[in-house]
Amino acid sequence: MENKKELRNWLNAFGLQHPLVIAGPCSAETEAQVLKIAHQLKDTDTTVLRAGIWKPRTRPGNFEGVGALGLKWLQKAKEETGLLTTTEVANANHVDLALKHDIDILWVGARTTVSPFIVQELADALKGTDKTVLIKNPVNPDLALWLGAVERFYEAGVKNLGVIHRGFSTYEKTRYRNNPEWQIPIDLQNRFPDLPLILDPSHIAGRRDIIFDLCQTALDLNYDGLMIETHYDPDNAWSDAKQQITPASLDQMTIDLRIRKEEGDAVEYRNKLATMRAKIDVIDHKLLEVMGNRMKISDEIGKLKKENNVAILQTKRWNEILGKMILQGEENELSEEFILKLYKAIHQESINHQKKIINT
Repeated sequence: MENKKELRNWLNAFGLQHPLVIAGPCSAETEAQVLKIAHQLKDTDTTVLRAGIWKPRTRPGNFEGVGALGLKWLQKAKEETGLLTTTEVANANHVDLALKHDIDILWVGARTTVSPFIVQELADALKGTDKTVLIKNPVNPDLALWLGAVERFYEAGVKNLGVIHRGFSTYEKTRYRNNPEWQIPIDLQNRFPDLPLILDPSHIAGRRDIIFDLCQTALDLNYDGLMIETHYDPDNAWSDAKQQITPASLDQMTIDLRIRKEEGDAVEYRNKLATMRAKIDVIDHKLLEVMGNRMKISDEIGKLKKENNVAILQTKRWNEILGKMILQGEENELSEEFILKLYKAIHQESINHQKKIINT
């Protein structure tokens, strides 16, 4: 698949003067609930009404969706409000039912994207349709797997494609339900700048109080749209209550969010930016020199350990370094999350150097 301007045709056809907004409840619960939310959203910036019909839960026993019955509710909401509709599909039967109920946009969930077998089944089921398909990132941080899913739909003749960044699962506890790992969608943007990129802040956040900040970050990174879970009574939603906001909150959020220009026009701005970027280039060069020197010392330590038959991993020393660096990071206004990632990467590289020395 090659990047082409035509990848944006379906999005450009909306003629929007703002980022695409997809909003609606995590789950369709009742016909009255779907219709009420749709009517509250129709006068906002929302273009597409979302609702989960089939809900693949992490563990059985939780609410797993109303099933095909909810598709009729989405149809009725579309008739009454003019909003387009979207829902998640996870197998060929879901696709068939969604097409029969004229769902406008289908999305592929994070748990589905991890399986090329299921993705291919969905791509085959959608062959020959003009529906728009949005692919969420896989639960694990794997750009190739994400792009592979997009390519399967593209090769099946599905031309209206986009991707949804919903964050990645991590064993470690962070402030997010799913860690955003911003560099992965940035890398995707660099490879396919015309493939529409949409943020799902609800699933990244897991709680409503940081949704705005995530949305602003996405717009600062030139994302094309937002998929936000909304409910008129979020606290009593049947699923994911903590991460849903009200339609009124959504409306205010779209007013408060700032859409920034991709490039500044003023000569003074461009000159100042060029100077600052030059400073960063110098510092980056020094950083790599420092890292190289650090690894040379690791090589020396590896030789010493080999001569004395000592194990590579020294857990006590590693924990001391980590604790000290987190404190120093705070003094330099660097987040604990960043320090942990940075020093785990440095530690792994150091281990790799020492392994090479010891095994030679």
